[in-house]
Amino acid sequence: MFLSLIKVFAPTTIAFFIGIIITPVLTDFLYKHKLWKKKAGKTSPDGLNTPIFNKLHEQKEVGTPRMGGIIIWASALLTIIIIWIFSQLFPNDITLKLDFLSRNQTWLPLFTFISASLLGLVDDFLQVQEPGPNYNGGLSFRNRLGVVVILGLAGGWWFYSKLGVETMHIPFTGDLMVGIWLIPIFAAVMAAMFSSGVIDGLDGLSGGVMSIIFTAYAGIAFFQNQVDLAAFCAVIAGGTLAFLWFNIPPARFYMSETGILGLTTTLTVIAFLTDSVLWLPLIALPLFVTSLSVIIQLASKKLRHGKKVFLVAPLHHHFEAIGWPAYKVVMRYWVISVIAALLGMILILLDI
Repeated sequence: MFLSLIKVFAPTTIAFFIGIIITPVLTDFLYKHKLWKKKAGKTSPDGLNTPIFNKLHEQKEVGTPRMGGIIIWASALLTIIIIWIFSQLFPNDITLKLDFLSRNQTWLPLFTFISASLLGLVDDFLQVQEPGPNYNGGLSFRNRLGVVVILGLAGGWWFYSKLGVETMHIPFTGDLMVGIWLIPIFAAVMAAMFSSGVIDGLDGLSGGVMSIIFTAYAGIAFFQNQVDLAAFCAVIAGGTLAFLWFNIPPARFYMSETGILGLTTTLTVIAFLTDSVLWLPLIALPLFVTSLSVIIQLASKKLRHGKKVFLVAPLHHHFEAIGWPAYKVVMRYWVISVIAALLGMILILLDI
């Protein structure tokens, strides 16, 4: 038990300090090359401009670099590689036990994490180009969603064909046989999680919320005796905390797509690996509320002839628009995240 705890907590700490160490290098690069949006403005998923958001954030949109999410996946990946190399160079019972890179628990979430993060990096690079013939503002929402769905179908196929998963757990009821329908269900959940990426809109918001969610899943996986997966969740939490250290207002950089895309898609894989998909809306409550607020806003504008439910969506910007300081919105989201994650963990443990 003691060694298992070290296996979870050590990578978290290592990833945090690696993130802290590499941040100055990344910061110099981002500011030297002015890797921020060259034109202020934000477009909602329905393709319409959001003037209220632009009024609130236009000054920061063009002066704060994107791609801060590199800190998260780079520190996590370096930690995984360092521990694996160490276990290979000095193989013994302890070092081999501390290595958490395993085919049945961490290969798939790691592949998802890195591939989605790199896709997000490409999108970020496109968004920071100078206006001109080669500037298109990055990948469209539909293009990103399409890639995420393809990634989700591939992940669902892996679960069904390679891992032999054919059921979904229904809380306090039992397992439901879904068979091959697991593949489209997996893709739908991943698409839903991707849509929640709009939570990356205030300094410190996404970093705080994501670190809490991944910490909760580290605990869930640990109590399910999936220690390798618990360590993987913890290492992502450590990298996210390193990012958060520099993203607390005033933010040094934004997480942007290279961070949020990798985190949301990986969260789907982890939810299926821990058989807690239907608990995900509670454990990741702020993400689902954020996504739901956008859906409600779009539906209202379409069905009620342009009438809105919120001053601006997603919900955290609505709170800004009614006069809440950004730091108050962020901290209250953190509090809600902790309570929701703890409640989700308790109910999952009762359901085991």
